[in-house]
Amino acid sequence: MALAGRSNVGKSSLINALTGRGNTARVSKHPGRTQQLNFFGLSNRLGLVDMPGYGYAAVSKGTKKVWNDLIVRFLRGRPTLRRALVLVDSRHGIKDSDRQVFDLLDEAAVTWQLVLTKCDALGKAGLEERIAGCAAEIGKRPAAHPVIVPTSAEKNLGIETLREELAGLAKPA
Repeated sequence: MALAGRSNVGKSSLINALTGRGNTARVSKHPGRTQQLNFFGLSNRLGLVDMPGYGYAAVSKGTKKVWNDLIVRFLRGRPTLRRALVLVDSRHGIKDSDRQVFDLLDEAAVTWQLVLTKCDALGKAGLEERIAGCAAEIGKRPAAHPVIVPTSAEKNLGIETLREELAGLAKPA
């Protein structure tokens, strides 16, 4: 399971929430903290990969290119990758850089699922509107899993739902 998303979208925070431990993945308020692929095993049944963020980060263009190349190489031709989770900040919605990742995953025939983060920052109506807009956009994508999971690592919202989704993809116990 790979976690992709813009810098500072909450990939590491989500891993910590999913594992129930606040220190599994290193979290920072500064974009670009995750600079390599970080692998986390869950009971020998499922592995999570925390990938560097794409989009904004306070690093050089050369470093961003290295990260993007790393992400592309990891995602292409990886038969053990069950699904990629593409995290999108619910406050901002889908950006062009997210669409580029959608394109890459669609072309590589990697099933991916949209996970909205930081959903506690939106009201109920705003969140429903964001989910509807995202659903309309990803519904046109061939490799997109149709279920969007709204989450908040801070408030533990949607974490159990996402755990259930991941458990369905894990190796049998």
